Order: sequence, then C-alpha cells, then structure tokens
Amino acid sequence: QVQLVESGGGLVQPGGSLRLSCAASRRTFVGYAMGWFRQGPGKEREIVAAISWNGGSTYYADSAKGRFTMSRDNARNTAYLQMNSLKPEDTAVYYCAARYPREITGWTPAKTDYWGQGTQVTVSS
Repeated sequence: QVQLVESGGGLVQPGGSLRLSCAASRRTFVGYAMGWFRQGPGKEREIVAAISWNGGSTYYADSAKGRFTMSRDNARNTAYLQMNSLKPEDTAVYYCAARYPREITGWTPAKTDYWGQGTQVTVSS
C-alpha cells in the first residue's frame, strides 16, 4: 500500500495562504494521478484539485479556480496544493489522494485508490 502523508495545514486568517504537500512513494506516485479532496464540518468529501500522472493536465473545482494551484514534483515524490486568498469556507480537512489509472476526469472519492490521513486547514480571524 502506497503511503501518502499530508502536511502544511494550520490556522490562517482570511485572505492568507497555505501550501499543502503530500509525500508519496516514487514508484507508485509517478504512475498515479494525484488529487486533493476536502471535507468540511458536516459536509461530504469533495474534490478540490487533481493533476495527471505527468502534470500535463489539471482540474480544479469551481471553488478553487483562480485561488488554488496544484502541482507535482515526481522527482521528489511530492504533490502540492498552493492555496491563496483563503476564505472561511475553505476550512476543512484536506486529503491527498492517488488514483490509478491516471485519468483525472470525473474523479470522485469512490474512485480513489489511496488516501492520506488528512491535514486540517482552518481559515478564521
């Protein structure tokens, strides 16, 4: 089982920024699409962003477009989510996810092969 370990969460003021990272196995990571999901209090887990195995394509939820940027560095076995202009409604546990095959289209929690344990992001004054 591939290990996904998130880090970078924390408490930030509205309008601030955070960068989440997800460290994973090189062998598995390079062949998998990667994604970030989040689950806010009392809400369903939802996709935030996804990136193809080679970084050639990305997907962003409407709520993330223009504010969040996903990237990956396969040489370092790490995926990232840069979050800018954070809003209170971004408060959630953010989960790193991996999926094989590498297609990112229509990615839902049920189609996820591996999950990280999550990192808390709290946006509050």
